[in-house]
Amino acid sequence: MKKINMNKLLTIKRIGILLSLLFIFGCTQPVVSASENSNLTQEQLKQQDELGNKAFAATNKGDFAAAEEYWTQILEKFPDNAAVWSNRGNSRVSQNKLEEALADFNKSIELAPNVTDPYLNRGTALEGLGRWDEAIADYNHILELDPNDAMAYNNRGNAEAGLGKWQEAIADYQKSAEIAPNFAFARANYVLALYETGEKDKAIKEMKNIIRKYPQFPDVRAALTAALWVEGEKGEAESNWVAAYGLDRRYKDINWVKNVRRWPDSMVAALEKFFKLQ
Repeated sequence: MKKINMNKLLTIKRIGILLSLLFIFGCTQPVVSASENSNLTQEQLKQQDELGNKAFAATNKGDFAAAEEYWTQILEKFPDNAAVWSNRGNSRVSQNKLEEALADFNKSIELAPNVTDPYLNRGTALEGLGRWDEAIADYNHILELDPNDAMAYNNRGNAEAGLGKWQEAIADYQKSAEIAPNFAFARANYVLALYETGEKDKAIKEMKNIIRKYPQFPDVRAALTAALWVEGEKGEAESNWVAAYGLDRRYKDINWVKNVRRWPDSMVAALEKFFKLQ
């Protein structure tokens, strides 16, 4: 196995299935960490750190094109760093450059085949391309390496949802939340799946529970808006919408909700009713 450049290694950043949404919950800030055995000079390490910090800063600002350029500059100098290949792939996914991202994740996996994060990130890109079975294969591989990977369960649930396998998805979301109780998106995906399978009362109850714990979670605020509106609870629906829209205006865009966030059809339809009758 080839090793990632050692000593000060840029940690592979997980993006998970929700792409740019995940900075809200469940995703940690990448850092520079120490590792063993390196042939890099102090000057090279300094260059790598500076460019990596610039890439992270650009990512935090949502400037994914700039982040991609910084990762590219690192790879020109340090082409054997698997983490950097994966991070550049993430920046490309965020720009919807999915085929290019796949090439980066494949290279990262070639360099570090026993590291789980490049498989997770590649699965995300495959989902974006609608290649659900291939994505599931990557998540299955992660779970072979680490049976307690909460993100892999969540993402596998998303891919199963893409195939319309809602009961399998629900089981995976529950497992993800069981492993990582504070992973709010697993719980959000779970309630959306419940709603899609007709368990609307249970879904609404769980949405309210999530909001009590995470009052600034726009995804569930927007979902609760739609669900309550359909149930005739217009005042409470509108109150939740004010909060959701104030936190994240993307929920006003049905196309984004349907094709990027990938809400299930019944939830999208409920939100459309809210917009039409508002």
